Amino acid sequence: MATSYRFAARRHGLAAAGAAAALALTLTACGSSGDTSSMPGMDHGSKPSASSSPSAAQAMGDMPGMDHMTSGNGLSDTQDGYRLTSKDSTLPSGKKTAYRFTVTGPDGKPVTGFALDQTKRMHFYAIRSDLTGFQHIHPTMAADGTWTADLASLAPGSWRLFASFTPEDGPSKDKDFVLSHTVTVPGTPTKTPLPTPATSTQADGYTVTVKGEPMAGMAHPLTVSIAKDGKPVTDLQPYLDTYAHLTAFHEGDTAFAHLHPTTKVTGNNGGPDLNFHAELPTSGNWRLFLQFQTGGTLHTAALTLHVG
Repeated sequence: MATSYRFAARRHGLAAAGAAAALALTLTACGSSGDTSSMPGMDHGSKPSASSSPSAAQAMGDMPGMDHMTSGNGLSDTQDGYRLTSKDSTLPSGKKTAYRFTVTGPDGKPVTGFALDQTKRMHFYAIRSDLTGFQHIHPTMAADGTWTADLASLAPGSWRLFASFTPEDGPSKDKDFVLSHTVTVPGTPTKTPLPTPATSTQADGYTVTVKGEPMAGMAHPLTVSIAKDGKPVTDLQPYLDTYAHLTAFHEGDTAFAHLHPTTKVTGNNGGPDLNFHAELPTSGNWRLFLQFQTGGTLHTAALTLHVG
């Protein structure tokens, strides 16, 4: 599958050309998780760093996914005149529900033109304040610019809902945005402790292992390896124009990060090693959600990664 991304190197981050070159050589990016029992709602089945080396920057631009680098941490409903709006501040507990929202532009009018990003014009995420209940949805848009995200059952508590998009035209054409709102799900919330940091986790019989030591505010390569029954997995199918989709949320404030894939897709034979461009802005614990597909089934694995 061909990757239809656009190169938009819009961030300074790597301090040395040598680090950028290493990143260019080694740098891949939503089920059920090994922690499913503690994750209500699990039934849903950044910008690149500038380098002083032109060749390193060019190499980064050739990597799939490196052209869509999201700016900010997603904790605001406005950025550069774009605003996420919704009438819903509460959502029902324990049943499927539709969350409707619009994105308005600097002119105050609903935006209706969105560019494709990993085969979709809008990526929508839901996460509870204790980093459980992860959902990744691709909502539908009406002609008037109203989006509808069909959410699975939500447990009581505070939830943050993220909309990730790229305007197709206008003053911020081709710039990536992540905006969010918080909503309350009525009821008595039960807080689930965040699992301790680990290098591997289990999901649907698969073992997912993460290698790498990202540092806050710096670009680092991250490698994910997938195995089953002790054997490397080599039959990963393309999902969203990549072999795995990886998102992360920060403990405490639920800040958002999308870790971008750099492994090229060459058919239904992905794995076992997948490379990602990791740029996590804040130190502390991040909850990672890796989505990958085999045999037509989407799997979601989750683990906690500590960032120094």
